[in-house]
Amino acid sequence: MKVVQVGIGGMGNAWLSAVRKSEDVDFAGFVEINDDIARRQAEAYGLDPALIFPTLPQALAAVKADAVINVTPPQFHRDLTVYALEAGLPVLQEKPLAHTLEDARAIAAAAEDTGALCSVAQNYRYLPFSQTIKSLLDSGELGAVAAVDVAFYKGPHFGGFREEMAQPLIVDMAIHQFDAMRYFLGSDAVTISARSWNPPWSWYAGDASAAVQIGFASGAQASYTGSWCSQALETTWNANWRFECERGVLLAEDDRVTVQKLLRVGEGPGALVNVHEERREVSLAPMERAAQDYLLHEFYEAVAQGARTGTSAQDNIKTMELVFGIVRACDSGQPVSLD
Repeated sequence: MKVVQVGIGGMGNAWLSAVRKSEDVDFAGFVEINDDIARRQAEAYGLDPALIFPTLPQALAAVKADAVINVTPPQFHRDLTVYALEAGLPVLQEKPLAHTLEDARAIAAAAEDTGALCSVAQNYRYLPFSQTIKSLLDSGELGAVAAVDVAFYKGPHFGGFREEMAQPLIVDMAIHQFDAMRYFLGSDAVTISARSWNPPWSWYAGDASAAVQIGFASGAQASYTGSWCSQALETTWNANWRFECERGVLLAEDDRVTVQKLLRVGEGPGALVNVHEERREVSLAPMERAAQDYLLHEFYEAVAQGARTGTSAQDNIKTMELVFGIVRACDSGQPVSLD
């Protein structure tokens, strides 16, 4: 499968590397509007400068492509992705699906109307850490999930568009955890309460901290607290998770997964203490491919089979509705219902 990658700087590096490693996908060409980035990346990756174009229409007119990888900032996703879909080309694009819910719905509608696949790079689903959690919850050994608690604290200095966003933490980073909540629970959000704020030392223009409460259709309640301008004692990028389950607890902290099962409830008059098994650490699930490598291969196979990926635009729109519902709750100070 031959692809045109739109955007080869920044996050584009991850996709340049993923395609180079793939046995099934190769480049037909590239799009990059910044001449300095184009020159630098051509030298770094040995790209043919003649195959780097300033616009997607020029690239598609000059080379034969089977698909497009869209790695542009979110505000450009709708125009580029819809253009490719309407040209009959499947698209693998970076998250978020778009920078507004209106644009996200337009992309999902274009994918549905054209029948061309649009797959969103929710790469945090496809890491050994996440796959281990998903496997344990799906096995049923811990029973139903009643509550999920997520804590995320990082302080990255990216520069660029993220530092100018109105809600950088929620829309660009916490989207990974909100999407993972849907994935782990196998359920969609129905109610939201949230607030966001910006600490006085923040280097972001928009709110870099948030506290969120989400009710899911399954009955599970999820809480999220996070900051993207934390100054110390950071979590890993995967965040820390605690799942309160019917028959025990799953704890995922510092990229390690631990389980403790309930053996029996305390018995007799005044019995207050339950009996548990010893805490046990669970080995992370082995994966032949992970993150971008997984997503690229899944995309290739889905295109070959005429199928959808697990993070198609038609599924990912539910994550976007959750994310922008959280933004709405923060902005209004009122609970939000997703119907």
